[in-house]
Amino acid sequence: MRILRSAFTLLLLTAFASTCLRAQLEMRGLEVGPWVGTSFYFGDLNTEYRLDRVNLAGGFGARYNFNHRLAARVSLNYGKIEAYDSDSDNPFERNRNLSFQSIIFDGTAQLEFNFLPYFHGHREYFFTPYAFAGISVFRHNPQTETDAGELVNLRELGTEGQLRGEEYLVLSSALAYGLGIKWDLTYELSMDANIGFRNANTDYLDDVSTVYPDQSDLRRSRGPLAAELYDRGLMRTPEGNRIDRQGEQRGDDTLKDTYFFVGLGINYYFGDVRCPDYGHKKSRRRRR
Repeated sequence: MRILRSAFTLLLLTAFASTCLRAQLEMRGLEVGPWVGTSFYFGDLNTEYRLDRVNLAGGFGARYNFNHRLAARVSLNYGKIEAYDSDSDNPFERNRNLSFQSIIFDGTAQLEFNFLPYFHGHREYFFTPYAFAGISVFRHNPQTETDAGELVNLRELGTEGQLRGEEYLVLSSALAYGLGIKWDLTYELSMDANIGFRNANTDYLDDVSTVYPDQSDLRRSRGPLAAELYDRGLMRTPEGNRIDRQGEQRGDDTLKDTYFFVGLGINYYFGDVRCPDYGHKKSRRRRR
């Protein structure tokens, strides 16, 4: 996965650089518009890459076309992600029995490379597949439901023994990359369908990363609710008591979490904006 991601990014940057050297600025212009779609998550609570929890996502973006091959886009995005060990086919995960949900607020800046020449309103070059890569900054806040049905914030409970003041940050960054296709409806209006991955710079999108803490320490420092929710395992002793799992694996901190959007957008194009040509000065004839 890491090798594929690195190769994808390198290919896109190489294509971007080579095109910059030879591209003519035939078309420039700004286009803006909203998009709507779905959001998903891969991580410690979804190691099987399940797509069974579909949630609404959307946002608004602005793209500046440098020419018919290159563009830059910024966007503000919203999505909900969630996962449940009860959906897993893995016995370890089903017995772990953890779950989470989180709202993602995402801001992304990306560079785009069109695989085909693309001109708004052109009869032949009115569509193109494209690739993109960039950086995202996002806010997340994992929550879960108690047995009573109450939604609570997991970060504040220190479920993996985090000391007060040393909890993971709710604001983080991510590597953004993906593929899409765009096509004209009219000269001004175009459609855009894409899938965009965000490889987060945190392993706590789901509040799960390392090992189980000491239950008694957690109860003293964080209270009974934390002691109830840090371990919701189905395995019990013959007497029905919870098994002491201190130091046992709770998650895998060697891999960071990922969320991604699948969306369809509509854009309004404000037209070509051409730079004046300062390279050729008009000659004037002197009158005699």
